[in-house]
Amino acid sequence: MTCCQCGQTPRDPKQEQLEQVLAHYAGQKGALIPVLQEAQEIYGYLPPEVLRRISEALNIPFAKVYGVVTFYAQFHLKPRGRNIIRVCLGTACHVRGGAKIFETIQNELNIKDGETTEDLRFTLESVACIGACGLAPVIMVNDDTHGRLTPDRVKEILAQYE
Repeated sequence: MTCCQCGQTPRDPKQEQLEQVLAHYAGQKGALIPVLQEAQEIYGYLPPEVLRRISEALNIPFAKVYGVVTFYAQFHLKPRGRNIIRVCLGTACHVRGGAKIFETIQNELNIKDGETTEDLRFTLESVACIGACGLAPVIMVNDDTHGRLTPDRVKEILAQYE
């Protein structure tokens, strides 16, 4: 597809940002993880074509790039929701009904652990501990902590996030 005024192919702004990141790190040892982090910041996740471009630009085999991405939990290969829900399933939360809260959220959103709603509104993750045991059971939505939860409060909390 060409631009009707200049006859050139328009470039994707995200692709332009990625190319700037790759230029910044060109020839630097140990650049893979920072490049992956910045690429994920640009795209919200790491699509296959971005991994291939990073592999080419850094002259690192694709298998190694993919291995790093799948090893570290901070990297994501699929689009994530605008709102990340982390449900604590640690000991204190478990004893006080964390599993029931988790089940209620799964049913409300019709997704399972690690999945994202079709509208990309929410991604659901179970975690071992949030560090707010005195508020158990606890969830975090983005940076907001919601504690002393009961299943009947879940719908009201989710409604706060668009």
